[in-house]
Amino acid sequence: MASSSRPFMRALARSTVRTPKLSACEPLDITDIPPTPITHLSETEALMKDQVSKFASEVILPKSREMDEAEKMDPEIIEQCFEQGLMGIEIPEEYGGAGMNFTAAIVAIEELARVDPSVSVMTDVHNTLVNTAILKYGSEKTKKDWLPQLATNTIGSFCLSEPISGSDAFALKTRATKQPDGSYLLSGSKMWITNSLEAGFFLVFANLDPSAGYKGISAFLLPRDTPGFAIAKKEKKLGIKASSTCVITLDDVHLPASALLGREGEGYKYAIGLLNEGRIGIAAQMTGLALGAWENAARYVWNDRRQFGKLVGEFQGMQHQLAQAYTEIQAARGLVYNAARKKEAGEEFVADAAMAKLFSSQVAGRVSGSAIEWMGGMGFVREGLAEKYWRDSKIGAIYEGTSNIQLTTIAKLLQKEYTG
Repeated sequence: MASSSRPFMRALARSTVRTPKLSACEPLDITDIPPTPITHLSETEALMKDQVSKFASEVILPKSREMDEAEKMDPEIIEQCFEQGLMGIEIPEEYGGAGMNFTAAIVAIEELARVDPSVSVMTDVHNTLVNTAILKYGSEKTKKDWLPQLATNTIGSFCLSEPISGSDAFALKTRATKQPDGSYLLSGSKMWITNSLEAGFFLVFANLDPSAGYKGISAFLLPRDTPGFAIAKKEKKLGIKASSTCVITLDDVHLPASALLGREGEGYKYAIGLLNEGRIGIAAQMTGLALGAWENAARYVWNDRRQFGKLVGEFQGMQHQLAQAYTEIQAARGLVYNAARKKEAGEEFVADAAMAKLFSSQVAGRVSGSAIEWMGGMGFVREGLAEKYWRDSKIGAIYEGTSNIQLTTIAKLLQKEYTG
């Protein structure tokens, strides 16, 4: 294995810079901390950025086009993501994880997306939704049972959406029935489930008390080999094709009482909280994608593509487009890092996460689309990555809350602030 694929986890563990671990209600005191740029990285975060960038460029990039064409994640890439510590970024070292902070995960997600958004979203969902769910709501036994596996060898999948329950996530029909012995039976189906083909662990949301509406929703931990669980269909998609998206079915899946995550009827609270954090991860994926598309095109027009006797990138009209796109990327990154830092500081960040996801997905679509035009024919063919970046960008306005859902969230919070 190349030196670039060595785990950064061990190197980071030796770092003297440690980020304080905060509870949800314990704000970070920054009185004595000098003002710094929003995108300033600690020593640990900067090391993460460098190591993941090197790993992505040297290990993932050579396989990116092949995985896209095959519509399948290379098993060796998955294995190396675990070896690099990328699947347990916030999991404490005592459970086999890297023991780092939320922004470190955001940095990793962004750097992976500069090369391959499919690999990026695999690690994003695993870290910001699944691992976070266990860390925040799991019992000590649940943490000991699952976190070491999730950190080292088992991919996690987040199962909320259903055929008629997308943006209206809490209209879900999957049913959980409690048995006399305290165990549960789950029946129903889930759709658009990321990581489902490769996952060994599923976090499933089901309604235990439909008469209570969304307040009847509970969350359950489901191992892949549980009888009654099945992958019904793998979707063929426009973009992020190497990332698996499947329909799963639950046919009287029997789970022990210990499979309940947290408390009965609080699944909707967990889902809301997790998705609010997860949107920052998706926003980071989109800014990384936009920067990757921009860099790919910029290098081509400033070094290779010539028209009328000079490099295309030397024409003022092209320079202005490149400058405008780069400015928008940096503005989006500012929103992403601001949301991440506010989350870490224990401040309210829901509107910031929504704005970051909304704007970064818009920028990713614009920049990746423009990049194809800047590159001309080479941007349109599948020999390079330009058209792949554009295809991969489209999902940013859809999953973990559509752009309209983000706008609604932002507007509601603004209305609350400016009325009454």
